[in-house]
Amino acid sequence: MRISSITIAKNEETNIARCIESLLESVDEIIVLVDEESSDKTLDIVKSYSNVKCKIVKWMGYAKTKQYGVSLCSNDWILWIDADEVVTKELAKELFGFKTSSPVFTAYSIPRKAFFLGRWIKHSGWYPGRVTRLFNKHDVKFSENDVHEHLLVKGETGELDSDLEHYTDPSIHHYFQKFNSYTTLAAEELFKSGKSFSVVDLLLRPIVMFIKMYFLKLGFLDGIQGFILAVFSSSYVFTKYCKFWELKNKD
Repeated sequence: MRISSITIAKNEETNIARCIESLLESVDEIIVLVDEESSDKTLDIVKSYSNVKCKIVKWMGYAKTKQYGVSLCSNDWILWIDADEVVTKELAKELFGFKTSSPVFTAYSIPRKAFFLGRWIKHSGWYPGRVTRLFNKHDVKFSENDVHEHLLVKGETGELDSDLEHYTDPSIHHYFQKFNSYTTLAAEELFKSGKSFSVVDLLLRPIVMFIKMYFLKLGFLDGIQGFILAVFSSSYVFTKYCKFWELKNKD
């Protein structure tokens, strides 16, 4: 059994080589979709790998772009990995063993460990933070979400044991670069769903998020980064519902 990997990348020159290097001994086919509007050295870096299939694409949204990537894969089994993620050596060994096995499930989740502002987050509801990333393309497809897209799996999902590393936010500046676009997409999804707006969403949801992450999920054990993460996540929820209110008002 062979495995293909798909990755989409836009302005990922600081991450993409690390991601590709981790895949070289993990999968049999590496496909990287580079956004045509990428303005840094991402494309040059990807093209420097002779054993990586590079495709320049027009952005179609997270889910549709990744589904297009799946259509380019020559193997049935797909590993979806983002440009700022890394297959650990332990996970590479587990994937090697997986290829010689007879899979019981059509999809498998992987524990993901996030590197946030210089620290590995081990609590805060972020770890093990399982994500479904290994799947059979004939039985699984991407959701249509504009943000936080996920895989739609028929039946139960199996589990792998080894970590996927996520170099999510090396700086606060980087966090807020994503913050604006992600909260806008999330608000638009709420609007499209026909959900009604309530002031309670603005008043309570951010507070609940902070309490959940910092106290119930033991975020205080993640040091100052845990506190910052809880505050930022609370602010994310607040901003998302503010933008949702704005869309409702315009409508």
